[in-house]
Amino acid sequence: MRKTSYTRQELKSLQQSMILVQGVFEESFFDMIAQRDAQKICVMEGRPGLEASKVACKELLKRDITPTVIADNMAGFLFYNGLVKEAWLAFEVTEKRGAMCHIGASIVALLAKEHQVPLFCYQGKPSPSADKVAAKEAMTCFRGVPLAPKETEVYAPLWEWVPGKCFIIDETYQEFQAESKT
Repeated sequence: MRKTSYTRQELKSLQQSMILVQGVFEESFFDMIAQRDAQKICVMEGRPGLEASKVACKELLKRDITPTVIADNMAGFLFYNGLVKEAWLAFEVTEKRGAMCHIGASIVALLAKEHQVPLFCYQGKPSPSADKVAAKEAMTCFRGVPLAPKETEVYAPLWEWVPGKCFIIDETYQEFQAESKT
């Protein structure tokens, strides 16, 4: 039988054991994670298209790492319970002032800051679409099943800016970047 809940003691034993990843990363990110022998990876699903979880789960499993997919809105629970030891955001564009990331990144940045968890950024896969907002159907239907009445309006940006002061560039990332360029 599958476990459906955890006791406070079980949650305590998991403290600062998880790496949280958000966004659609380049393949080299998963190589870096595997080299670090990371085993407890939580992948945010990446609504509305679920692309983040599709890519991350496939790449992690190829490297013998079993990911745990979480609903995007569960990040707060993980941080609040002290389960996250570090968080990673995939970025599309970066500069000293910050990074353009997939929607949901700023909430992870705020949670990391509030809970004093290191936040890192890594190059994301280039987006195949130039869309800035999700299509109405992506938000009001799931697998063709309507979730909201047709008259419902939708506002769903796909990208957001995360200020650079939120990120840490650590030696592991810098060393890996240097190795991958040679």
